[in-house]
Amino acid sequence: MIPKSLDLPPVWLFLFAIVAYTTGNGATEFMRMSGVALMFAGIILTAVASFELRKQQTTIVPHRVPDAIVTTGVYRFSRNPIYLADAIILAGVSIYAGSVLGVLLVIAFCWVITRRFIVDEEARLTEHFGPAFAEYSKQTRRWL
Repeated sequence: MIPKSLDLPPVWLFLFAIVAYTTGNGATEFMRMSGVALMFAGIILTAVASFELRKQQTTIVPHRVPDAIVTTGVYRFSRNPIYLADAIILAGVSIYAGSVLGVLLVIAFCWVITRRFIVDEEARLTEHFGPAFAEYSKQTRRWL
């Protein structure tokens, strides 16, 4: 479906967002403002989580071996705050567009991201960091 070189979470977010936006049937001004607020919150969460990864000098790119387990900052609350931010952005787009299908799209997006990225990332973290990642996984939820 997506060429391997483009199999990245932002590409999936973009595709899901296009569907959410084009299936919208109009929204009230309050919905549009709420959607923008969610999109903005997702962008801020992405920036904060990305900064934490850079601070710990580990990769942000899926399919790469991480150099560290990041458990500080927003990673205290979610093992995948950037993917959570993507889901929040998609919810914002759905609300902005007035897409009733949007709720299902957010659920489907989370499923796709879990299957295509998170499961493999967690396997790499387990392989490289063993008990330390197992302990972190017990203390911190995958999404929220």
